[in-house]
Amino acid sequence: MPTLTPLENYKRTLKGEIPEYVPSMMDGGILFSVPLSMDNDLGLMIGGWPEGEVRYDIFGVPYVTERNAGGGALPMPGKFILDDITKWRDVIKRPEVIDQVDWEYCAAKDLPTIDPNTMFFQGGPAIGNGYFEMLCSFMGFDNGLIACLEEPEEVKDLMNFLCDMNVEITKKFLYHYKPEGWFMADDIAHDRAPFVSLQVFLDIFEPVWRRSTAPAAEAGLHASHHNCGKLDEFIPYIVDMGFDSWNPAEPQNDLVAIKQKFPGKLTISGGFAGNGYVCWPDTTEEEVRAYVRQQLDLLAPGGSYVFGGFIMGPAGDPEAEKRMGWINDEFEKLRYSYY
Repeated sequence: MPTLTPLENYKRTLKGEIPEYVPSMMDGGILFSVPLSMDNDLGLMIGGWPEGEVRYDIFGVPYVTERNAGGGALPMPGKFILDDITKWRDVIKRPEVIDQVDWEYCAAKDLPTIDPNTMFFQGGPAIGNGYFEMLCSFMGFDNGLIACLEEPEEVKDLMNFLCDMNVEITKKFLYHYKPEGWFMADDIAHDRAPFVSLQVFLDIFEPVWRRSTAPAAEAGLHASHHNCGKLDEFIPYIVDMGFDSWNPAEPQNDLVAIKQKFPGKLTISGGFAGNGYVCWPDTTEEEVRAYVRQQLDLLAPGGSYVFGGFIMGPAGDPEAEKRMGWINDEFEKLRYSYY
């Protein structure tokens, strides 16, 4: 029988040590993304509100949700606040909310709600969902990419303007909340490749990612990075910045090779294709369970792995919930078999 609690076992994995059993992403508790008493003013626009309702981020970008994407939030199609990157200084202003947060009050109210015995306390309040994502939310996906090629210096100036605010917020959060970990998200890749070349990444986005991560890295905190899609070529830079965990680490990346290259340095958190084969209507229960076994056999040996099985589908969809039941049941049967 295991001697470590799920949280203790989870933390052991993040330290690069071999766990007693395969941890799950849920073993670390709910991610504390923003101080609760801020009323989500600095929260990520992740969605969850009724379809058809429009909500605005702190820069005035309108967001809507999509049921078939699990209620996730997306910038409203065709409604962008910036059409010329050279005019960004006239449009993108420092949000007043940044200067209105009473950090001491928020920490005094929030910290007693955190149970260190059941929750890995990591947070990352920020002014948006990520630098590449913010650029696209301001301008649209195509215009954002064009701006990176035609006016890279203007894009860099905008990214650094945003980064200055994020570093300021991070330092205040770390000082008042003293979390165990920190995280940053920026979905900069699709299923087959990054949205930008390695050259563009290193020129525009890597410097602001690195600068954003620096306060947590200097404090010696666990740092988790969220990035969907295939971005193998960016991983060495992500590790070098100080990130020691990456999710959802989708399997179109060569996850085995990444584990071998960074043993004990990068935890693969996820490793599950939740938007493909397991979602297909004609994929049977046994085939779903076999896929769970396949991914565990592939990624669990040697540690540095946290299971993250999921299904992409409409919120409350009974078919998705049934398949999630198969996945979780098969995982629970096997998680104690590897170490």
